[in-house]
Amino acid sequence: MKQPDYEQVSQALGALGLIPRGGFHPDGEDNLGAGTVVLVGNAGPGLWQHFAGHEGGPDALDKWCRAMLTPLAASLGADIVFPFDGPPYPPFLQWARRGEGLSPSPIGPLIHPEYGLWHAYRCALIFAYVMAVPPPFTINPCDTCAERPCLNTCPVNAFSEAAYNVPACVDHMRQPQGDDCMNLGCQARRACLIGREYHYASPQARFHMSAFVDNN
Repeated sequence: MKQPDYEQVSQALGALGLIPRGGFHPDGEDNLGAGTVVLVGNAGPGLWQHFAGHEGGPDALDKWCRAMLTPLAASLGADIVFPFDGPPYPPFLQWARRGEGLSPSPIGPLIHPEYGLWHAYRCALIFAYVMAVPPPFTINPCDTCAERPCLNTCPVNAFSEAAYNVPACVDHMRQPQGDDCMNLGCQARRACLIGREYHYASPQARFHMSAFVDNN
């Protein structure tokens, strides 16, 4: 089988509403071989259009990703690792910083120069050969954001640059006054000026927020 390049991997992922999220060439300390790691994820509503209708039951998205991406990886001649494989869990946030050059936002999640805070990583494809991958970003949009509205929008002040008060956040969303966050997504994330065109629509937002509340 011909070794696929990054663009061919992108085309294969697009059939599931997924996108490649950069990559890197592992070294000996990674214990991933000497080839290429391509991160896979989603941004905005693309994945939801394929996943909607499968969202019932615990860990539904993880199960869907495993069912869809395992055969896709095999078709590309790649091994596959998922963020939920563990414990111990693969260091996806470290890989994301290597592959795309992303940095944490003031409220914690990694911020993407285009997608803002509306993105996620779903798996890593591990190829046994060296594949050309895009260079990582060298900018952090938070560095030029003076107002930082993400830090002063939460209705229960759950976020600061020092910590994230998860219990306060979850308790708020379990109350009627938390319906806005539950149905439209975290107000702090929505306040970010980057990636607003990638905001989740209500069904997708509620799915993720419900899963977050149920797991905390």
